[in-house]
Amino acid sequence: MAACRLGLSPCPNDTFIFHALLHGLVPAPCSITPHLADVEELNGLVARGIPEFSKISIGELVRSHKRYALLASGAALGFGCGPLLVARKGTDDSSLRHGSIAIPGAMTTANLLLTLTGEFLGERREMLFSKVIDAVAEGQTELGVIIHEGRFTYEQKGLVKVLDLGEWWEGQYHLPLPLGGIVVRRDVDRLLAGRMEEAIAESLRYARAKPEQSRDYIRAHAQELSDAVIAAHIKTFVTDFSLDLGKEGRQAITHLLGKALQRLGQDLPSEGFFLR
Repeated sequence: MAACRLGLSPCPNDTFIFHALLHGLVPAPCSITPHLADVEELNGLVARGIPEFSKISIGELVRSHKRYALLASGAALGFGCGPLLVARKGTDDSSLRHGSIAIPGAMTTANLLLTLTGEFLGERREMLFSKVIDAVAEGQTELGVIIHEGRFTYEQKGLVKVLDLGEWWEGQYHLPLPLGGIVVRRDVDRLLAGRMEEAIAESLRYARAKPEQSRDYIRAHAQELSDAVIAAHIKTFVTDFSLDLGKEGRQAITHLLGKALQRLGQDLPSEGFFLR
C-alpha cells in the first residue's frame, strides 16, 4: 500500500470527520501518516509542497493552486459559519477603522475576507488562532479576527462582535462561505486521490452514524473542552458540503478565489481549483 502524509487541524470539525479514517474504521486508500497542526502551519506546509494531502484555508489556494487541487469532501463550508471581528466593549469608531488587528494567519480565509471588506485598515498582527481572543481582551490589539471555537466563547472575555464576516459574505454574494478544504498534490496518482476523496466522505458518514466513537479523540485535541462548545463547533462547521461540495460549493470557492486573484491582477487558472 502506498504511503501518504495527511495534514489536518486539531479542531473538532476535522477530528470528527477524520476519526474513522485514521482509526481503521473505514478503508484507507494508502498508509496514512497524520500531521495535526494549526491551519496556518498547514498552509505553510502546502506552500512548500510537502504533504500529499492536507487541510488548508481556502485562501491558501491563491498561492498554491498550481501545485494542489481541492477534493470534493472534507471541506468547512456553509452558511452562518463565518469568522468574527471582535473588539473590547466601548472601542471607538477610529480604533475600529484604523486600530491594530490580531489575525490567525496571513493566508487564512478569515484574513482574506477581512481584506475583501475594504473597511479595516489597521496593522495586522499574526498569531495562533487560540491567542487572538486574549490579545484583544488584554489590549495588545484593538481588534481581532476569531475562528474555530472562539466563535462560541469570546463574550466570556468581555468582547463584542464588530462584524460577522460570514454574514458580510453572504449578504454580498448570496453564496455559502468557503473556509477550508482538503487538497491533494497534483502529482499524486489521480486514482489514489479519488479514492481518498471517497474515503473522507465515508469517514464522515461513519462519524455521523456513530458519533460517540469519536468523542474521546475529539476531546483529546480540542482547545475548548466544553461538550456544548464542541457540539456547536461540529454542527456549525460540518455540513452537507463537507460530504460533497456540489455545484454551489464549487461556485462559492471559485467566486472567493476569483475575488482574491482579481486584487492581485491575476485571472482564474485554466486548470481550475478542483481534482475533478
